[in-house]
Amino acid sequence: MSLTLKAIIMGIVEGLTEFLPVSSTGHLIIAGDFLGFKGTRFHVTFEIVIQLGAILAVVFYYRKKIIHSLLNLAPGKSGFRLWSNIFVAFIPSALIGVFFNDYIETYLFSSFTVAIALVLGGILMILAENTFGRHGLNEIEKASFGQSLLIGIAQCLALFPGMSRSASTIMGGLAAGFSLRGAAEFSFFLAIPTMIGASIFSLLKGIDAMGALEWQALGVGFIVSFIVALIAIDKFLSYVSNRSLKPFAYYRIAFGIIMMFLVLGGYLR
Repeated sequence: MSLTLKAIIMGIVEGLTEFLPVSSTGHLIIAGDFLGFKGTRFHVTFEIVIQLGAILAVVFYYRKKIIHSLLNLAPGKSGFRLWSNIFVAFIPSALIGVFFNDYIETYLFSSFTVAIALVLGGILMILAENTFGRHGLNEIEKASFGQSLLIGIAQCLALFPGMSRSASTIMGGLAAGFSLRGAAEFSFFLAIPTMIGASIFSLLKGIDAMGALEWQALGVGFIVSFIVALIAIDKFLSYVSNRSLKPFAYYRIAFGIIMMFLVLGGYLR
C-alpha cells in the first residue's frame, strides 16, 4: 500500500475521531498498526500534525464566533473572557506535555496501553454523566477561572494515549457545571491552542525525517482530516444537544476489550 493511500485512511480516521470522545490518537495508533504505518520518526510526527487539519475545521466551523470574539478582546468584553478561560484551561497540559512528551511517545504509544485507556475512559465517562448530569452552563465566556482550570486539569488525562482529549475535557466540563453541549464546545475551542502547540512542537522535532514523499503524505492527510472533521463536528454537536454520551462509552469499552485480545493474540503490537 502506498504512503499516500495510508495517509488518506489515516486522515479519515483522524477526522472522524478527533472530536468524538473515543480517542483519535488511540485510533490512529491502532490504524497505523494495521496499515504498517509505524516504526519511524515520521509516523509520530504525521499522527500529531494531521490533527491541525481537524483543528482548522473547528476554526472554520466557529469562524463567526471566533471573529466576533477577536473584535471584543478588550478587558471585560465577551471575547476577552472567552480566550482568558481557554488560556487558563490550556496551561496544565501544556506544562506537563513539555516535560513528559518524550516519555509519553516512547513508552505509552502502543496498542495495549491504548486499549487500557479506552476501557478506563469509557467507565469514567459513564460515571461523569451519572454523577454530574447533562445540563448546566452553555457559554464559555460565562465560566469562572476555577471552572476553566478544572477543565484544563481534566485535559491532562488525555496525555495518556487512548484517554481522548475530547472525552477528558468534556468530563471536566460536566464536573465544572457545564451542559453536555457547552462542555463539547469548550473542548473544541480548547483544542485550538492545545493541538496547534503540540503539532508545532512535534513537527520541529521530526522535520529532519521529512522528505518530498513525506511532505506530500502529510498534506494529503491534512486535507482529508479537515473535510471529515468538519462533517463530524456538526453531527456531534447535533447529537449531544439532546442525547447521552453513554453509547460512546460503551463503544470504547467494547473496542478496548477487543484490542486487548488482539494484542494478547499477537495480532497487534
